[in-house]
Amino acid sequence: MNKSEIGLNAGKVWQLLSDYAKWSYGALKRKSGLKDKELGAAIGWLAREDKIVLSQEEDELYISLGVNVYIG
Repeated sequence: MNKSEIGLNAGKVWQLLSDYAKWSYGALKRKSGLKDKELGAAIGWLAREDKIVLSQEEDELYISLGVNVYIG
């Protein structure tokens, strides 16, 4: 796995999250077809860019798009 692949996988995850719903890690994994390592790297990429919100509810991790509003 290299940066290019991680970026492409982040794009797949971004597309799935574009419905603005809160997705469980398991649902994202099933729908994206990515392996744990690939999905984890993609989520990390999006988190580092401050594009997503992560929340833990009981034993499940949920991911959704973050809303960034910049007033310049």
